[in-house]
Amino acid sequence: MRLRALLDNDALGLRLLGGEDELDRGVRGVMTTDLRDPSRYLSGGELVLTGLAWRRTAEDSEPFVRILAGAQVAGLAAGEAELGDVPDDLVQACLRHRLPLFAVNESVAFATITEYVVRQVSGERAGDLAAVVDRHRRLMTSGPAGGGPDAVLDLLGSDLDLRAWVLSPTGRQIAGARDGLPAEVCAALAGEHLAAVRHGRRAPHRAVARGVTYSLFPIRNTGRGAASAVRDVRESVLSDWLLAVEADAADWPAARLDLLQGVTQLIAVERDRREAARTVRRRLAQEVLELVQTGAAPAEIAARLRVAAPVLLPGLGSAPHWQVVVARVDWGDDAAVETGPVAQSLLEEILVDPSVAGPDSADRIAVAHTGDEAIALVPLPAVSLGRLDDEAPPSSETGLHADALLESVRTPLAAGLADDGRLTLGVSAAVHSAEGLRGALEEARHARRVAAARPGRVCAAGHHELASHVLLLPFVPDDVRRAFTARLLDPLRDYDRRHRAELIPTLEAFLDCDGSWTRCATRLHLHVNTLRYRVGRIEQLTGRDLSRLEDKLDFFLALRMS
Repeated sequence: MRLRALLDNDALGLRLLGGEDELDRGVRGVMTTDLRDPSRYLSGGELVLTGLAWRRTAEDSEPFVRILAGAQVAGLAAGEAELGDVPDDLVQACLRHRLPLFAVNESVAFATITEYVVRQVSGERAGDLAAVVDRHRRLMTSGPAGGGPDAVLDLLGSDLDLRAWVLSPTGRQIAGARDGLPAEVCAALAGEHLAAVRHGRRAPHRAVARGVTYSLFPIRNTGRGAASAVRDVRESVLSDWLLAVEADAADWPAARLDLLQGVTQLIAVERDRREAARTVRRRLAQEVLELVQTGAAPAEIAARLRVAAPVLLPGLGSAPHWQVVVARVDWGDDAAVETGPVAQSLLEEILVDPSVAGPDSADRIAVAHTGDEAIALVPLPAVSLGRLDDEAPPSSETGLHADALLESVRTPLAAGLADDGRLTLGVSAAVHSAEGLRGALEEARHARRVAAARPGRVCAAGHHELASHVLLLPFVPDDVRRAFTARLLDPLRDYDRRHRAELIPTLEAFLDCDGSWTRCATRLHLHVNTLRYRVGRIEQLTGRDLSRLEDKLDFFLALRMS
C-alpha cells in the first residue's frame, strides 16, 4: 500500500504535517515504538507509530528521525495524546530528512492503525493471506467469544499449514495445541529466544529442538497503553511473549514474513488486554502490602483480605490461608534499569502452575512492587492445605515451595538474565490470619536474602531454610550469642568508637544490598571507593572475607543476634 492511502481513511485520524512529495512510498508493515534507537527492530518500509515518550528535550528529535531515515522507514506517525500537538522540532527534523510525518488524533488507538495497515499490506501482496489476517482481526477484536490467541493459531494451521504456539518468557504454553510441544521443548525455545534478544539479534530467531527447526517471533507490547517507554531491552525481555512457528523462516518470501509479523501484532493487542486485567489484582496486593508495612490494625488488614479473597478465589466462602513470596531482579551494578516492574511481571509468571496452559491461569495471583522488590500475596484455600478448618494452623509442609517454583523456569530465565542479571526469590510459610502477614513478609524477605547469598543466576530459598538460624535465634543461649557476636562485631564497634568510621552501619547496608557496591554506596551516600575502603577495613579487623558466602552468613547472624 502507499502512504497516501492512510489519508483516505478518516477513521484513522491521521493529519499530514510534512512530506507531501513522499506519499507514494510503499508501506511494508507497521511498528510501534518509544525507544530512542529502534533500529534493531526495523527492516525498512515500516510505518512507525510513536507516543513520543522517548522525547525529553527538543534536541532528541534530530537523532531519532535520523535513525528512522537511515533504516529507510516509509513514514512516521506521532500520537497527540502525550504532548498535545506534535512538537515543531520533530516536524522540522522530518522535513530535513524528507520523512513523511503524520499526527495521530488522541481519540484513535494505535491498534486501529496497526490492524488497518496489516490488512492492506497483506491484501496487496497476497490476497489469500489477507483473508486470514482479516479473520484473525475479527476474532481478536470480538472479545472472549472470538477464541483469543488459540483461534488465531488454529487459523494459521488450517489456512497456512503452520503449527504455532504462543509461549511466555519462562516457556509456559499460553496458546496452541495443548499436546503439541513437550514442556522441555517450550523451555528450550524460550531460552533460545531470550538469549537472542539479549544479544540484539534480529527476529525471527531460528532455533532447533529435538531435531525440529522453529522460528521465534517476539510479541511486544504495541498498544499506547504500554505505560512507559522501554529504554533498555532488559526492562521487557523477561515479560514479553513469543510466537514459536514450526518452520524455518529463513526461506520465506517477504509476504509471509509480513503476515507473521502482523499476526504477532494482533496477538500483542490481546496480550495488552490481558495485562490490563491484572490491574485490579495488583491494586489489591498493593493496598494490603501498604497496610502490612505501615503497621495497620489486624482488623483493617483482615477487612481488605476479605475484599481480595472473592477476586482471587471466586466462589470461596471464607478467607483462605496466605503465603508471601518476595522476588528481586538485579542487573549487575547497573542502577539505570527499573527492576521493580520487571520482577513484578516475572513473579506473576513464575507463580502460575506450569501444568496449566492458557493466558487466564494467572488470574488468582496478586503481585505488587515496592522499590526493586516484587511481593506476591498468594491465597491458599484450606482444602489445598489438607484441612477443612480455615482457622486451623497451616502445616509447614503445605503450600508453595521455593525450589519447586523455579524448577521448570530456571533454564530459560538463566538465558534471559545472561551474564549480568540475577533473580532471587524467597517464600514464607502459610499463615491463616491478618496478624501473621507482617511476619510472613519479613520471613519471605529474609529467605530472599539467603538466596541472594548463594551463587547462580536463579536462586530461591524457603521458610524451611530459615528454621536453622533466623527463626531459632531467640533460643540460642545468651552466653553463646554474646561470644559469637563479640568475636565478629566487637573489633568493629571499638574501631567505630575511636574513629567514628561507621563500620557497623556500613556492614548492615552492604549485606542488605546483597553485596552490590553501587546500590550500597548510593544508599549510604558514599563514593564507591570509600565503601571499598570501609569493607576492606572490616575484613582486616575481623579476618573475614565478605566475598565468601560463609562469612556473609556469619556477619548476618551476628547482626541479627546483637
